[in-house]
This record gives sequence, C-alpha cells and structure tokens, in this order.
Amino acid sequence: MEYGIKPLGRERMWLWILLLPTLFGLIFSAFGSLLATIVLSFTHWDLLSSPTWAGLKNYIALFTDAKFLKSLENTVVFSIMYVPGVVIISLMVAVLLNRKIRGIGVFRTAYYLPAVTSAVATALVWNMIYGKDTGILNYLLGLFHLPPVCWLCTSHAMVSVVIVNIWGAIGEGMIIFLAGLTAIPREYYEAATVDGANELNKFIKITLPLITPSIFFQTLMSTINAFQAYDYIYMLTRQGQGDSNIPVVVFSIYRNAWNFGNYGGASAQAIELTIIVAVLMLVYFWLERRYVVYE
Repeated sequence: MEYGIKPLGRERMWLWILLLPTLFGLIFSAFGSLLATIVLSFTHWDLLSSPTWAGLKNYIALFTDAKFLKSLENTVVFSIMYVPGVVIISLMVAVLLNRKIRGIGVFRTAYYLPAVTSAVATALVWNMIYGKDTGILNYLLGLFHLPPVCWLCTSHAMVSVVIVNIWGAIGEGMIIFLAGLTAIPREYYEAATVDGANELNKFIKITLPLITPSIFFQTLMSTINAFQAYDYIYMLTRQGQGDSNIPVVVFSIYRNAWNFGNYGGASAQAIELTIIVAVLMLVYFWLERRYVVYE
C-alpha cells in the first residue's frame, strides 16, 4: 500500500500545479469580473471619480429606459429567428455531410470556414453583397428588371443580419451534429432497413431521438450566442443604409459604459442580461430531463 500511495499523491500534486494557471484565471477573470460587475451595478461611477452608492436605482431605471427596452426587444426577436435557424440548418448540413464519399472532407472544411473567419472581414464581404447601390443581390435583381432593395434598412435589416449570423454559426453546429450522428450504431439502421423503413422513417424514429443530446447542446449554445450577439450586427448596420441600426443588449451595455460613462448602469444591464440567460438555461435543463434521450 505504501508504494501505491506515494505515486498517487505525487500525481495529485502535479494535477493541481498544472491546473493552477487555469484556476487562477477562472477565479480572478471570470468570477472576479462577475463579482465586480455585481458590485458596480449598485453604484454610480463614471470611471474618473470614486463610485457612489446607488442602491437599486440602476435596476429600477432599466424598466423606464426606452433604449434598453428596445435593445432587449431586438435581442429577443433576433434570438427567436437565430436559434431555430442555426439548429435546423446545422442539422440538415450535418446529415448531408455524414456520408462516406470521396472529397467529403473538402465540403466539411468549406462549411466550417465561416466559424473561424474574422467577423470584420465577413461583415465587409456581406456589406458588398447587401449594398443598396452596388451590392451583388441588387445587381442580380436588376437582371430580372426588379427594383433595388435596401437590405440593411429597418424593414429588412433584422432578417439580413440574422442570415449572416446563421451563416457564420453553421460550421460549429455542423461539427456538433456530426459527432452525434457518427455515434449512432449502424446496426439500428440495418435493422430498420430489414423491417422496410424508408430514409424518412429512419431519420424520425432513429436519428432524431438519438441526437437529442446534440440538439440540446446546440440549442443551449445558440441561445447564449444569440443574447451575446454584437459583432456582425454592429459591423453590418453601423454604416447606416437608411435607418438601419439594430441596437441589441450588448451594444446598449457598450454604449452606456464607453459613450456615456455610465458604468453602474451598464453593469446593471449586464447583470440583467445574465439573469435572463440563466433563467432560460434553467428552463432548458428542465426540458432536458423530459425530452433528451441518453443512450
């Protein structure tokens, strides 16, 4: 026993030593930042003077701040369109790419590239596609003698930015669903084929139930990403094709902190966003116990 204990203790020591940098960053960067944000949300602070206690005033002001309520509305609308779009399209792409054919790796790489491409570069390309006067989409409409459309104006801007965000997220979702699809035993499909099931029946009766963990995880991550969406939306609408700006909650937090110097109010908005996402996560985990199938 003596010879078995010493190596085990040594391994645990090295485990903690190797984990120490990560734990240090987690405690001070993540938990420390969260704690600091909570404290600042109860203060008035402009970064130049000392913080003064405000109590619940910053939180109460959120319910009367028309700009914040509008940004929250935009975020919810964006999420309602974005989350189902990412989950459904990523699943469809993964099913199509779950084939053993020559060159399938090239297609998988092509679909994953948007996930690792710079958001700024991507937004510049999509700005050229959506351009009102010189955009590719309006050029194609002109070939059919149709009038140009202001794709990033108020009436079309939300749908346009949702399409770009979905396009950028398909790659990550595809990888998650491919992992779930490849984990399904082939024997299930072979048995279904013997019983006379067609491809649609196999997908509904076998594939969908067995990839519910992947669907749950992708829905979870897509919801978090939707409520944190900022880069594509800002880059596409900041030029202002008409009244195209779509303020979301993250933009509202940024504007209050760095444009108006209202760090207490910005912190309160950040905590409010965190609470909303946390409540949604609790609902998701409650649904997980009822509908997610773990083999």
